Amino acid sequence: MISQLNTTIKMLNETINRQQKENDNLKAELAWFRQKMFGTSSERRIDDFEGQLSLFDEMDEFDKPIELIEPEIIEIQKHTRKKKPSLEEQFKDIPTRQVLADALTDKDKICPECGSEMLAIGTEKIRSEIVYTPPKLEHIEYLAVTYACPKCKETEEPQFIKDNGKPALIPHSYVSESLLAYILYRKYGMYVPLYRQEKDFLQQAAPIGRTSMASWIIQSSQMYIQPMYDYFHRELLKRKFLMMDETPVQVLKENGRKAQSKSYFWLIRTGEDGLNPIVLYNYTPTRAGTNAEEFLRGVEPGFYLMADGFQGYNKVKNVNRCTCWAHIRRYLLEAIPKGHDKDYTNPAVQECFTAINFSSMNVHTKKRT
Repeated sequence: MISQLNTTIKMLNETINRQQKENDNLKAELAWFRQKMFGTSSERRIDDFEGQLSLFDEMDEFDKPIELIEPEIIEIQKHTRKKKPSLEEQFKDIPTRQVLADALTDKDKICPECGSEMLAIGTEKIRSEIVYTPPKLEHIEYLAVTYACPKCKETEEPQFIKDNGKPALIPHSYVSESLLAYILYRKYGMYVPLYRQEKDFLQQAAPIGRTSMASWIIQSSQMYIQPMYDYFHRELLKRKFLMMDETPVQVLKENGRKAQSKSYFWLIRTGEDGLNPIVLYNYTPTRAGTNAEEFLRGVEPGFYLMADGFQGYNKVKNVNRCTCWAHIRRYLLEAIPKGHDKDYTNPAVQECFTAINFSSMNVHTKKRT
């Protein structure tokens, strides 16, 4: 009977351990799904591994081994509030002009003792204020000047010449450089849509329609921005190290496509090669790898391309693919169970510590070389 009870207890213990293990696994999966669904998408770690090298910080000495440092107690100094700057310091870059106070009447300036008119003998600063001057629109008409030769005007062939001035920014359009720059800045710098700019112009008695503004943006980009973009594209293809990534974007009212269709913006930039950085965007209706191949056509074979694991980049030929350490770090950090970030007995923590440490040493060694 005792033997049977011991066997039963052993079986029950095994069942409890198995169920406990399954329960722990289900809790870990639930925590992972909650993190994916409701957690932050940032990959930044608030705490680091003890003695770990940072992937994004410079390493001063490469040959020294990693030493685990005992934590030290640092006394935090008392917080001191920064002194509020004066108006002169705060608005030192704004043009300043002085205005004389003029609130006294001629009667107030009469001396009460002798009746003589008082004269100004000095000034004193009493206050200051910031004045906002709204932007204004001005209609300018250019007049062509015609010149005639005074000696030839009485002959059978009088000579004339007309000064037509500089050509318009966009042919047959009334838009000027300053007006177009103001529209572009508000739309792409301040994110003000064209229909809201249209209402602002109406308040200034200028009926400038959103259709006209959109047409100016398209035409000016084709006439002036596209040649500059093509120049930087040619310069980018001369570099040895490039980085590339793509992100979805929704385009409304695109010909032949539904509004729910996904289009893509590709970001291509040069690496840290000591030259001026070049950053370009390229729009494509699809995510096909042929888009990356087409954009990088003409680059010298054997260049280095850093990108993620998207299979579309396999279309690019004669290239040395570089691993994106941010994507590697993401999966390593996700493998650590919740609440075990500093549990060095956990295999996931050990693997993450080793891999990230190795990647930091590898990156800094290449940078040093």
